[in-house]
Amino acid sequence: MSRKKARYELTAWQKMALADLREAAAEQPGTLRLMGVPVRGPGDSVAVTVRLHTGTLPRADGGLTLKDQEEFVLTLPALQLSTITVDVTHLRFAGYPHVLQGHRLCVFLDPAREWDPVRGGMRAFLNRLWSWLTDAAAGRFNPSTAMYHAVGGVLHHTPGTPTIVVRESVPDNHIQIGFLSARGGQRLDLSYGPPPAAGGSLRVPVVTLPTALPLGGGSSLSDLLARLDAPDLLQQHGPSSQVAPHSPAILTALATSAFRNPAGSPQYLVLAVPHPAGGPPHLLTPRLPAPVADGLRRLLLEHGTALNLNASHIRSDLLIEWCPVSDERPAVTTRRDNGTPISGFFGKHVQVWGCGGLGSWMAEFAVRAGAAQVSVCDPGTVTGGLLVRQNYVEADVGAPKALALADRLRAISDTVVVHANDGILPPLDDTAFAMADVVIDATVSIAMGHVLNHLAAVTGPRPVLAQVATDVRTGTLGLLSVSAPGTVRGPSDVDASAGQAVLADPALELYHPLWQDSPDGDELVPTRGCSVPTFHGSSADLAAVAGTLMSFLGMHLKTPTSGTHLVALPHAAGSPHHRFVAHQEAASQF
Repeated sequence: MSRKKARYELTAWQKMALADLREAAAEQPGTLRLMGVPVRGPGDSVAVTVRLHTGTLPRADGGLTLKDQEEFVLTLPALQLSTITVDVTHLRFAGYPHVLQGHRLCVFLDPAREWDPVRGGMRAFLNRLWSWLTDAAAGRFNPSTAMYHAVGGVLHHTPGTPTIVVRESVPDNHIQIGFLSARGGQRLDLSYGPPPAAGGSLRVPVVTLPTALPLGGGSSLSDLLARLDAPDLLQQHGPSSQVAPHSPAILTALATSAFRNPAGSPQYLVLAVPHPAGGPPHLLTPRLPAPVADGLRRLLLEHGTALNLNASHIRSDLLIEWCPVSDERPAVTTRRDNGTPISGFFGKHVQVWGCGGLGSWMAEFAVRAGAAQVSVCDPGTVTGGLLVRQNYVEADVGAPKALALADRLRAISDTVVVHANDGILPPLDDTAFAMADVVIDATVSIAMGHVLNHLAAVTGPRPVLAQVATDVRTGTLGLLSVSAPGTVRGPSDVDASAGQAVLADPALELYHPLWQDSPDGDELVPTRGCSVPTFHGSSADLAAVAGTLMSFLGMHLKTPTSGTHLVALPHAAGSPHHRFVAHQEAASQF
């Protein structure tokens, strides 16, 4: 008896939740009723069935069809860190938005932000469930935004499987052969057409399905094939006699691809599942483990092409694995920085002169913002002391800065074109200069300022020209001077003009040191001997300053204007934290 009692002992959280549930049922006997007794579930969870009177909920065309009385199974986790789950024991809700695998209600879209077990507990959860049913009955759920609606709301992922990266659109063919190319130990890239010249790629059938999979793809090969032939399985009678089964063609494509892939390798399959709301299909990637794939290879070796494969050839115990898909097709992906100021760099050609404390971070931010081309130049070499605040790693020590930074930028993005020059300046022929969208001078060099001033005065198209700097004493201030096309003064002259206005304004005293000579002791001598003095500053501060300046510069790429931005980090010794000094051209210049 003692062992049995310990086995079914409830946790403190479960006891509290059940007590709240019973109390709520006693208060609203006409709406909520407990059915039976709690039942122990997996992982020390407890399942309790409740009946809700849903007949009074307003109905609308396209809404979820509810009976007067509906039963729901609430599963209480052992600890309150996990959310309560809600299931039904039928398939009447299958295919409706926010119904997962045909039976689980997606009550929380983001449990981490929406589930508060302490302040709300069971009563808040019941209110949330009632709100979900109210919205479902009224047809307020948008199928196009329902997570994984096309595949029954299942996040298909078997631990240890590689991620499939997809960037190309799915061809219109019912079955299309693609190729998976390895990129590291946990990534495979999907492509179409001829396999990559380097070899080593795996053939994979890409199958476009005619209907959605509201119950998901299952866990075994036979289960998957059954769901492909009868996606809804609502009548529980197997494939419809009026629709030709898809499994024979898919099995044949699998076996053929497995035969052409190396023995001992798993066999992948890409399923393009149409979304009920329209638009591009949802992509799933199951794979057959190597032993199962080798079994298909043996079948073809024994029977040849005369083998007519169908689901009857497949044992029910052959499990499949599900690979996570990184779906990066433009038609289904919205960039996470969409609409932000730095999105002004998207698709642009960016030149960064100087790959130091500001320039090395700004180049990376340009790549992450989706720049099409980034050109970096710097004559310096990476030393160990620079790793404190510049965007390099131990393996870069001894390498030219521009070349080391270029390697990092290429590692961030496959799509960006990176040019590197380990000289003082990149090639400044008319074509290269005219094709650039923005030039960022992060060298803090007087001579470079004269070069940009000269380039600003050239006739014809020219890029936005910018100079950036930080203060010597703290590295918490930022300066961005911008010369937009149409302004004959370069950024150095724009900076000088702004300096006069700033130095004359007592309210901007925080920024006066940016135009004044540094007092003794403000500069840092990083090493003994004849070491060039530099400014104080940490990687955290310089990356923050660089990021802020890049955001402001991105705004100028969207709406070109000339002027100077002054920025101060929140912990800088004063305020204001931002001021823009607009540049006014002298009348005599026009």
